[in-house]
Parts: sequence; C-alpha cells; structure tokens
Amino acid sequence: MDYKSLINTSEVPSHVAIIMDGNGRWAKKHNKPRIFGHKNGVLSVRSVVEGAGEIGLKYLTLYAFSTENWKRPKIEIAALMQLLVVTISNEVTALNKNGVRLLTIGDLKSLPGNCERELRKAMDKTKNNKGLTLVLALSYSSKSEIINAVKKIATEVSENKLSIEGINDQMFNNYLDTSDIDDPELLIRTSGECRLSNFLLWQIAYSELYFTDKFWPDFTKDDLFKAVVSYQKRERRFGMTSEQLSS
Repeated sequence: MDYKSLINTSEVPSHVAIIMDGNGRWAKKHNKPRIFGHKNGVLSVRSVVEGAGEIGLKYLTLYAFSTENWKRPKIEIAALMQLLVVTISNEVTALNKNGVRLLTIGDLKSLPGNCERELRKAMDKTKNNKGLTLVLALSYSSKSEIINAVKKIATEVSENKLSIEGINDQMFNNYLDTSDIDDPELLIRTSGECRLSNFLLWQIAYSELYFTDKFWPDFTKDDLFKAVVSYQKRERRFGMTSEQLSS
C-alpha cells in the first residue's frame, strides 16, 4: 500500500522519535554476528531520514545508544563506536545536500574521543541547514537528564537566581537536553517490544505510541509513513472531551 499518498500533509507531526530496536535479533535470524545487524540498521536510518524529509518533519530523534547499552560486551560496544564514527563521517555530505541539521542529546563526553570529535564536526558542518533536524540520542538516559535538570534548578534556587514559585513545566523544559526541540507527537518502537526504555520520559507525556513487530533493519521510510497515517487517525484530546475539541 502507498501509505505516503494517505498522509494529510497539513497534519504531519512536527517531531517523531524512534526507539530503534532489534538489530541483534535480526542478525541472529540471518545467522550473522550482531554487528551485521547494526550495519544494516544504518541503511534503515538512511531510509527513514530520507522519508522524514519527504513528508516535512521538523525533528526526527533516533535512540541510538542508551547509558544502559554500556553494559553490553566490550567487543560489541567497540564495533558500534567504530561504526558510528564511519557512518557520521560518510553521511555528512548527504546531510548537507538534503538540508539536514544534526544534533545530539545525551552524555557525549562518555563516548570515545574520536566519536565525540566526529559528531561535533558533523554538527558544526550542518548547523546552518534549514530542513529536517536529526537528533541522535547517544549515551542517553532520560532519568539522568531529569535529575541533571533538577540539580541545575536547585542550584539556581540556592543562589537566589530562581524562586521556587517560578518553577513550572514550561520552565523545567528549559533545563532539559531538548530545550530547543518540540516534544514528540509520535513515538515509534520497533521489534515488538512495548516499553519506553528510559527514553524521553518527560517529553513524551502526550505522545502517541506506535509499536511494530519489524526489527529495525527491516524498517523503511514506508513503515514511517504507515506510522504517520496511524497517528493521523487518532484523536489527540489532551485531557478534553471529543465534544470540546469539535466545538
């Protein structure tokens, strides 16, 4: 089915976030080592970024590596980091060609030095692009992000730079990694798992959730379009009734 043709272009979500899951199981299914799944997952990233640009998304956030992923075997982490360096280096030209700006959230300083340097170079080279903003969540933990925000606010209160009465949800947003990014309207998770895995817990308070059984290396821009069509069929009430929305 041509899902792209079913999308109402006037109601495309501003921000879609994706938990890219299933690379290892996809590789096992094909009797290959796990890194084979990660390498093929890069092809899905390329396809989905292209599709996001085609339908006019403003932001696409991809959960690439969580703080919990540091617990994986060292040989897999090393291969992943090397793959990240090579991929970022290879994709900068394409990002610029398509007007894509690269941002990151998470603890970049915990990444190997060559990874951090390559990412910062790529962000600098794409910073003036005006199309899709691609956000990579790397060494990211939503709980840590929230705790760090609380610490910053507590410090400013103790220094009399901020009053307790001035703390509200909008102000709190300003202390998160995503302070300049719209909250996701749609969160997608692949591979059949139905959990959030410590990803954007504050930001997805009112996001629509979409789960698919497809492993990430099998996910393409057509699957993104299908998820957006599903999103557009839903009624987003934000605590109100259907009658209030239609009045």
